Amino acid sequence: MNTVTPHLFYYGQNLDLPEQLPLRAGALTLLYENGTLRHIQLGDTLMVQQIYSAVRDQNWGTIEPVFSDMHITQTADSFAIRFVATHHQHDIHFVWQGSITGATDGTIVFSMDGTAHSDFLRNRIGFCVLHPATCAGLPCTIEHVDGTRTNGSFPQYIAPHQPFFDIRAITFAPYPGLQAEVRMEGASFEMEDQRNWTDASYKTYCTPLGLPFPVQIKKGDTIAQKITLRLFGTPPTISLTDRALSVTINNAATMPLPTLGLGCASPEESLSDKALQRLKTLNLAHLRVDLDQRQPNNHHRLQRATHDAVAIGTQLEIAVTLTANAHAELESLAESIAALQPPIVRWLIFHANEKSTSAQWVMLARTILAKFTPDAAFGGGTDAFFTELNRGRPTLDALDVVTFSTNPQVHAFDNLSWAETLPVHRDLVLSARQFVGEKPIIVSPVTFKMRWNPNATGAETPTADGELPRRVDVRQMSLFGAGWTMGNLKYFAEAGVASLTYYETHGWLGIMETENGSPLPQKFHSYAGGVYPIYHVFADVGAFAGGQISATHASDTLKVVALALQHAGKQRILLANLTPTTQTVYLDGLNGMFAAYHLDETHVEMAMRDPEMFRAQSGDAIVVEAGKLRVQLLPYALCRLDKQDETA
Repeated sequence: MNTVTPHLFYYGQNLDLPEQLPLRAGALTLLYENGTLRHIQLGDTLMVQQIYSAVRDQNWGTIEPVFSDMHITQTADSFAIRFVATHHQHDIHFVWQGSITGATDGTIVFSMDGTAHSDFLRNRIGFCVLHPATCAGLPCTIEHVDGTRTNGSFPQYIAPHQPFFDIRAITFAPYPGLQAEVRMEGASFEMEDQRNWTDASYKTYCTPLGLPFPVQIKKGDTIAQKITLRLFGTPPTISLTDRALSVTINNAATMPLPTLGLGCASPEESLSDKALQRLKTLNLAHLRVDLDQRQPNNHHRLQRATHDAVAIGTQLEIAVTLTANAHAELESLAESIAALQPPIVRWLIFHANEKSTSAQWVMLARTILAKFTPDAAFGGGTDAFFTELNRGRPTLDALDVVTFSTNPQVHAFDNLSWAETLPVHRDLVLSARQFVGEKPIIVSPVTFKMRWNPNATGAETPTADGELPRRVDVRQMSLFGAGWTMGNLKYFAEAGVASLTYYETHGWLGIMETENGSPLPQKFHSYAGGVYPIYHVFADVGAFAGGQISATHASDTLKVVALALQHAGKQRILLANLTPTTQTVYLDGLNGMFAAYHLDETHVEMAMRDPEMFRAQSGDAIVVEAGKLRVQLLPYALCRLDKQDETA
């Protein structure tokens, strides 16, 4: 590893996080961050999650801006901001002037005036307004471009398609007697339920999807838009006070812990005996191996996966992507199964020409493969986002299980947006239940980035020499990545999923490093032959495999996540700080004495280099006092609390 700083351990980079500037517009509070308004709220009520302007290329890739000529003035209850944003990547070169004002009456105006400096293809340029997922079920009124109005509500369950079209303004009531209006000018807007992609928002965006895309932009073309937020009525009197950060544990509300697995790694470097032993201690239920029939060497891939599964003591989850030659491909696969006799828990069947699996392919796979694997389940759904499952709802009679995959950054890439996604994973499962009933839900896999883009309209840009591949995120080796993983597991588990598959076993996309180390250590910092902090999350949870989870509730889900485990009379609570500042957390619903084990900047290097030594350390004794347990978490820290046997 190169120069070691806390930032590297925090989130994988030697960079400071973007500065967040607190602002006020009358009774409203908000944050300004890099050309974006975030968390516009009245007291504790979040009214608008974000307002920003985006440039999306022909494959829906986001072209990040560089800001210049920044001017900010603010008073106790008003502000004005001006800047220039430049989006320049490959053939795309677009520049716009931004102006944001906040007035003492709560009115906020955000305008953009942009010009293309090159010819390029775009799918979208312009404003996006994000209403928070907490608006679910809230009544609203839509003013359309033609001046007509429609009464409706923000969807309770995740809407597969746009709930509102041709939008000029959205009005809703954050409090009784108070109306908030968001007015959008300069284009026609429509809304989509971004929870489909795990974003914690309903996004109102310009350039309706019903119009052809991508669109050719010519040098000199101009785009001007404006967003205005106004309040009508009298805002309630709200006292802003700092409250203690608390977690409540409900041991009476329990459910089974899902079975957990990892993906077989893409690196050609095989797992060492030491790595296999480390994986064995995690008590994994399965490894996932992908057998895409468009790719060569599937027999070799299955052979290696079978070896690893047997060595670790797990079963295999086999994801098969078929083509037009499906019958022949399945017959060939059956021959490999007969020869290798892998331990298979389930098949996940997909087709290269379908975003959501048709029943015919699952039934064909069952006809050919079931005689070789009589105890294996057969599943289908989508190998892409929940969106594709929601829009292509499967025929349930053909399926034993239903599956979809997730990642936290289809639209946004910063740590705060990642943290915001966590509660939405529960919404995915509750929404899926509306059309899959009681069928077991398999989430496979969870990754940090898209593995592939089901909506691309052109070829991917090749990875430049010296750069990380598109699928790699440096937070894979970070404390924040481990904390996010804990939260993802918590919300999916509490929602009742049957099984979860995460990441890969080793390498850039794994939970531990290869024996040879990172091929680009200056870009992806790790220790050769070591593990990532995520490994310890799976070790902590794996020790309770076959057990139960208890429901937990945090007073601020953007700051801390908690996962409570029970098994064979033992109790364990896992905590993660999702923020760059130290947090003091008070836990309710506990009694007795606990041992605390911290994974933070003071211990993380040992935890990565020598996980066995780190996990052999003794914990710090903590006693519950007055019904509360107090824990201090350093930035992005994780903590394990184990209930002690008081009779020992």
